[in-house]
Amino acid sequence: MTPAELSRTVLRSVRGAVEEQELSVAVPARIVVQPPPRPGCGDYASNVALQLAKPAGRPAREVAEILRKRLAGSPGIARVEIAGPGFLNFTLGDDAQVALVQQVLAQGAGYGDRSAAEAAAVAPAPADAVSPADPLAGPGVVAAPRPPAARSAREAVVAEALARIDAAAGVPDRRQDRADTRPAPGPLPPNDPADPLAPSDALAPADLLDLLRRLGSDEARWVLLRPAAHDPVRAPERPVQRESNPRFRVQYAHARVRALERNAGELGFSGEPGDVGPPVTEGFPEVPDEASRGSASGDGASRLPDTPARLSDAPARLPRTQDAPARALQGFLALLAAYPSVVEAAARLRAPDRVVRHLEVTAEAFFRWHDEFPPLPVGEQKPSAVHRARLALAEAGGTVLANGLRLLGISAPEHL
Repeated sequence: MTPAELSRTVLRSVRGAVEEQELSVAVPARIVVQPPPRPGCGDYASNVALQLAKPAGRPAREVAEILRKRLAGSPGIARVEIAGPGFLNFTLGDDAQVALVQQVLAQGAGYGDRSAAEAAAVAPAPADAVSPADPLAGPGVVAAPRPPAARSAREAVVAEALARIDAAAGVPDRRQDRADTRPAPGPLPPNDPADPLAPSDALAPADLLDLLRRLGSDEARWVLLRPAAHDPVRAPERPVQRESNPRFRVQYAHARVRALERNAGELGFSGEPGDVGPPVTEGFPEVPDEASRGSASGDGASRLPDTPARLSDAPARLPRTQDAPARALQGFLALLAAYPSVVEAAARLRAPDRVVRHLEVTAEAFFRWHDEFPPLPVGEQKPSAVHRARLALAEAGGTVLANGLRLLGISAPEHL
């Protein structure tokens, strides 16, 4: 069950309570569910009872109890509990994790796309299918038409990404809708010599080719799409191929998944959704594989730069706690389940940066989960059902990363 499905289930329970006059309130248009702030509080939580208490003229916990009774026994929900002043905590069924992974893998490139017909429009295309006249089109990325006379490089790239996001969210084409007249981004601040990331000038269309020459298509898109609408663009002098660069880290996470698939194939097994088993509890042995060795390519590429011994190692990594494995697994699953809702929110709010940031946190969650639940056998271990289940979950993560990168017009590399 995804957050969107759970939200609709809770909404139906509210509507049913209103129709049967258990509650006298206006049925909300949508209900938000999200992972709880700490482990032990279920898989998802909602404050819907707190929101309805005042208009219903009843205590929040009383409203929560009405909804709890209606939700108990719903398909996919194992337990509903009331916490604190009236929060509803949901624990999904034991098969929820397996069902999510199956759903992601079955839908593939269509996961997060509400229209099966639109899925073909955003699927990767051969390099020769991309118009060479479009300097923003990277390898294997379908070039979306851009509105004419864009007033800045940022406006052009954002409009192109939103066209893909709208299609995935099932939103009608707004490019010809004159009512959609968002103001052009304001001028960027003048160059600050003390800030190495500050742009030397506003990114006008005339500067677009120079930006592409300096950064390449992927990095140029990332720096233009990552800031929120009210934030300025800060373009580096050159792309940095290390984990301090969020774009590189997201692409590296995808490449890592593909390397795991290749390594598993060499060991004679493939992914199969199931129970991922217990986490690593002692030590963190490094798993030698294609990704950690570095993949040779035609241009003589060698070991990945600045690759940490543990994938989740980062300059500001928090200490490992006893509940880290549970948090790593729950967090990773929640982000995979939330991806379709993020795409819809990005379309509704005209905010492609939401997709960018969701990919960043998904990549980080993948690395943390990978360290706690290694998908490949270690040492003398033989491939087991647990390894197949972990590989399937990793593949689901790779699917979400690839789909999100494709919406942004950025490549999802098989190798780095």
